[in-house]
Amino acid sequence: MLSDATLRLRNVFDRAHGVRNHLIARWLFLRALGLIYFSAFFALVFQIRGLIGPAGILPAADYLGRVARGLGPLRLWYAPTLLWFSAGPHMLMGLCWVGVIGSLLLVANVWPRAMLIVCFVCFLSFVSAAQDFSGYQSDGMLLEAGFLSLFLAPGGLRPGWGERGLASLTAYLLLLWEWFRIYFESGVVKLMSGDPTWRNFTAMYEYYQNGPLPTWIGWYLQHLPNWFHIATAVLTLAMELVLVWLALLPGRWRVACFFIVTAWQAGVILTANYAFLNYLVLALAFLLLEDRYLTRFVPARCRPSAGVRAQIPAETGASPEGVDAAEDDGAPARSAADSRYLQPSSLPPYLESLKTTLRVSVTAIVLTWIFYATAVPLVRMFWRGAPLPDQPIVALEPFRVANQYGLFAVMTPHRYEIEFQGSMDGVTWTAYPFRYKPQDIAERPRIYAPYQPRFDWNLWFASLGSWSDNPIVPRTEEALLANNADVLGLFRSNPFASSAPRYVRAVLWQYWFSTPEEKRSQGLWWRRELLGTYAPTIERSADGHPEIVAQPTLGREP
Repeated sequence: MLSDATLRLRNVFDRAHGVRNHLIARWLFLRALGLIYFSAFFALVFQIRGLIGPAGILPAADYLGRVARGLGPLRLWYAPTLLWFSAGPHMLMGLCWVGVIGSLLLVANVWPRAMLIVCFVCFLSFVSAAQDFSGYQSDGMLLEAGFLSLFLAPGGLRPGWGERGLASLTAYLLLLWEWFRIYFESGVVKLMSGDPTWRNFTAMYEYYQNGPLPTWIGWYLQHLPNWFHIATAVLTLAMELVLVWLALLPGRWRVACFFIVTAWQAGVILTANYAFLNYLVLALAFLLLEDRYLTRFVPARCRPSAGVRAQIPAETGASPEGVDAAEDDGAPARSAADSRYLQPSSLPPYLESLKTTLRVSVTAIVLTWIFYATAVPLVRMFWRGAPLPDQPIVALEPFRVANQYGLFAVMTPHRYEIEFQGSMDGVTWTAYPFRYKPQDIAERPRIYAPYQPRFDWNLWFASLGSWSDNPIVPRTEEALLANNADVLGLFRSNPFASSAPRYVRAVLWQYWFSTPEEKRSQGLWWRRELLGTYAPTIERSADGHPEIVAQPTLGREP
């Protein structure tokens, strides 16, 4: 017989005592997670060589070389990436395509646990070597959700609803914990940042035009009266700080919470291009729903069988009532064919017990570690001097599976855009057209999330600081001066396709949404003003090397 402590440990961490009333929600979440992984890898197929390839803006091989020299054997822990084997173009593209295939198989519910491992390892390999191109909270959100899903997903090649492989209760709760923290920590940092716009409810006045990559719907919302912007600021804080606590309540309270946050996330998706971030938060909300609310939307012949549950070992002393046989209203009774789920193990009892104990122990250590590493930062938001050790948190940081969140703590008051220009004579300058970020004032802002254009996205962050703190800008200038094909692939087209320019510079514009009158009369979505050159102007010398010919004329930091 097992001790009471061991039984309690198994009830919390062992899949045999896992979540039995969220099979449909789990199925929906894992399919959505596969689509989100697909969007991330699909976007990288077209960008990774220009971002971190050997001829890219921030070559991964150079970065990993510096890490190896600085950390020695510890490099494998602090930079966990398959690119240690090779960071060449074939390896980079292979990483993306393996991720694409793995994500599609996850969507198809083929060997989900294995595909989750494939997707996690491939995406972590990119994130660990991408430097400035992977410093986003959304990357951490995806890696955290993807890793925890390994303990949520059913086993087997074609598991169906996964009645045989229940979700670990702890993993399920930690995914909801991630969902809760994304909202609640974002609300807390808004109030604790000291940004007066959140305290006087004016944060949304310029929000739609000053985000990284606005949409055309955002243009219309920007021109609504101030009472609308004040109301949305109040509702944002109310949702992040108050509404999310409904997830702790049972039944219909969770359903109400699901519909409210889903509608809210849909609104954010339509008004801003935050890549896959909002899609992931929306997908996590599926876990709020129990099967009894979702069964009615599934054809009767396809529903998970209410009686098919993982077998509860006799040594636990659990009664049949713990199976919740009636939790799926209207679900068909278990058929004789379902007895395959209750087949005894082929291992001797003592080996089966040892195997289970080891599995549960490892699961308990890993998931407890993640909970600690995510709970302590939240505690310290309210109690800065909490006497809790940091070592477990620091040790997990390279894997991005235990993150602290906090979106829009300080609102951006202005919109700046960096534009790269080339010239043959230093007098007439031609702009390199971007694929996604605002540039042509007559071009309508588009909606393309969950696709993430990491180059365009990073330039928005760079525009808020100095070029010396953002090496991607001068390195892009050098690549354009050499007509680097990989980097040029990040742009819509190459205005110097026949011959590389002699000069390249980066200028800074300030952008505003056009007024309704300007849009009606001139068809303009934007208006802009040139502020000066953002970074040094460089020239292609006689030996082909870049030389600085002019310093930035921008007289102030943006």
